[in-house]
Amino acid sequence: ELLSLTAPQAITAIHRAYVEAGSQVVTANTFGANRLKLGDALSVDEAYRAAVACARAAGPRYVAADIGPTGALLEPLGTLGFEEACSVFAEQARAAEAAGADLIIIETMTDIAEMKAAVLACKENSRLPIFATMTFGEDGCTFLGTPPSAAARLMDALGVDALGINCSLGPHQMAPLVQQMLEVTAKPVILQANAGLPTLVDGRSAYAMEPREYACAVRGCLEAGVTVVGGCCGTDPAFIAELAAQLDGLQPVSHGVPQPFAVTSAQVEVLLGPDDAALVGERINPAGRPRLQEALRRGDLGSLEAEAVAQAAAGADILDVNVALPDVDEPALLAAAVRALSGVCPLPLQIDSPDPRAIEAAVRPYGGIPLVNSVNASEASMEALLPILAHYGCAAVGLTLDEGGIPPEAPERVALARRLADRAAQAGIPRERLAIDCLVMAASSNQAEARQTLRAVRSVKEDLGLRTALGVSNI
Repeated sequence: ELLSLTAPQAITAIHRAYVEAGSQVVTANTFGANRLKLGDALSVDEAYRAAVACARAAGPRYVAADIGPTGALLEPLGTLGFEEACSVFAEQARAAEAAGADLIIIETMTDIAEMKAAVLACKENSRLPIFATMTFGEDGCTFLGTPPSAAARLMDALGVDALGINCSLGPHQMAPLVQQMLEVTAKPVILQANAGLPTLVDGRSAYAMEPREYACAVRGCLEAGVTVVGGCCGTDPAFIAELAAQLDGLQPVSHGVPQPFAVTSAQVEVLLGPDDAALVGERINPAGRPRLQEALRRGDLGSLEAEAVAQAAAGADILDVNVALPDVDEPALLAAAVRALSGVCPLPLQIDSPDPRAIEAAVRPYGGIPLVNSVNASEASMEALLPILAHYGCAAVGLTLDEGGIPPEAPERVALARRLADRAAQAGIPRERLAIDCLVMAASSNQAEARQTLRAVRSVKEDLGLRTALGVSNI
């Protein structure tokens, strides 16, 4: 990064070689330009200003400000807190916009939580388009076990403008991985592969792949639906020239199919199509459990972790997390519980709280698409919760009740479900991220109402085309 100031002509010459080879976008020399790496050598603003100027002088159509990993592991594996990571990336996002970049590319991320921190920081601190690419190993997952489909679902839900894969592997090895992304998103998909796998020659990394072989392999991905291509390690301007030749005359190919309701952790996806079902374990809840209440008041999360492991072993697909007590700091405790559970159990989580502040504190650092329980059709609930759910890309349980309570008849509950779906769509939450709970009352007190619940469930599925959730133990 210092070379952008000490040798700007050399940096611009490198950019120019790629522009002359056919690059429409060049990536500014800012991959490591964060305060953790720069230290006292250079400010973040200076690094971005100098690097973007070098790139602009080469005459590209667009200049992308580059954001790479912080170089530190996020909690719980490392010591970097999520909000500190957001602060680091926010500084870069502001510097990129101030320097006059046309877009931001977040790349070479191996931790989906770090990617989420970077995306949120860019969304909250700049107006630039966001491209985002993860890095995967030969086993088909990131270093921390995230598969391409789960990464793509979360990046899409967070609202990036284009998403994909870069680094680590050559285009042949990346093809099946990028195909997983193409199948779960309609967003533009990016492929920036290495020039094959490196070998060590005389103490230096060498790449045996030739430019034409590389470009031909990438062309297959273009024909499958990839729409943004470039190069990573080992790809000199000759590779870009071959890519540009392959692109000549090609038209973008549409991709992506209608998506099921999806809830994910960093490692596991739970997908609910029209005929699928999932079990939500609800034992992580202090209601009526004095020992668990006392443990939570002490900040002892060991009982929650044990419940999570036991419910996973018993066959739960999703784990509900509720720590609501009148005498605790619920936002802090719920966030801590989610962090602890994510460290011991790979299952996706359902964040359960009546407090919007607690919900936001828990979903913000969560490394996946959580299910939030719940929002209802009252104006107060929708106004408080829908913006949070949209901003963080959450899936949601919508309750068929409003200011008047729970309607006794099925058609009224279905009308509330329709209102929830319409308002969610206006807030930016697609129908595939909403499940409707038509609410179960105890049959012993009102058997006729149980039938109304069943009728409402059927109508929500068949007439509205939405997934449903139901607390069947209440019956």
